Amino acid sequence: MNQESATNTARVLIEALPYIQRFSGKTIVIKYGGNAMVDENLKQGFARDIVLLKQVGLNPVVVHGGGPQIGKLLERLGKESRFVDGLRVTDSETMDVVQMVLGGLVNKEIVNLINRYGGRAVGLTGKDGGLIHARRLTHVRASENADAPEIIDLGHVGEVSGIDPAVVHMLDSGDFIPVIAPIGVGEDGAAYNINADLVAGKMATVLGAEKLILLTNTTGVLDPQGKLLTGLTARQVDELIADGTIHGGMIPKIRCALDAVNSGVKTAHIIDGRVEHAVLLELFTDKGVGTLIRS
Repeated sequence: MNQESATNTARVLIEALPYIQRFSGKTIVIKYGGNAMVDENLKQGFARDIVLLKQVGLNPVVVHGGGPQIGKLLERLGKESRFVDGLRVTDSETMDVVQMVLGGLVNKEIVNLINRYGGRAVGLTGKDGGLIHARRLTHVRASENADAPEIIDLGHVGEVSGIDPAVVHMLDSGDFIPVIAPIGVGEDGAAYNINADLVAGKMATVLGAEKLILLTNTTGVLDPQGKLLTGLTARQVDELIADGTIHGGMIPKIRCALDAVNSGVKTAHIIDGRVEHAVLLELFTDKGVGTLIRS
């Protein structure tokens, strides 16, 4: 390493120092999904990031998705994937596949990667330790041919009715890294598939997290000229939704982030998971790589 390269490395470390000091001992909930979950370099980079966060004193909690992986296995089994307004219709047979993929294949791959790089990750679903309590999601859609809205049965698609964080606190205190699949359990013992963004947001709120980080396949929130917007307040986000600047698939993520910051999470971040080491860049550098939202 030449002198210039060494000096640049030192500058990076010095820039990170005040952030490490500020966030030491704090809980950071990270929703892991999108390209970061399928690209090999990004997967390994994410695992290293999580290990480093734990090593410097933060408490990372990972909540992951796995929609594409579920779709691939259903296709191999000859079962068609059906969606209503972006929500997967989940009958009992499909729910079995969801649990196999999210609670098994995907969860254990993430755990294995983190452990390979020196972390101590433990995989969980909402069933473990009564972590995620769920209820069936009632999906209502306006009907063009009827006066009353249409209520659509999505099967085992759920929403969070409560979270008991005891098992997460126990793992954090033991220097383990919780890796959580977004499967909840109802009062009747039935399993429910829940949107991972929503689980991450609720988890951040219940844990009193310093930050909620949502990895996406987009740069973040952009203005009409394509410039990245960051440092947004809840009021500014509401205005951007009202004027159409924030639209389409970004709205649910923004709503999730807003709910979290309005419920006590210090800041929420929507960041580009296609950028290698995006989590470290967002947390430990002055510029970051995404959109920050605060209450």
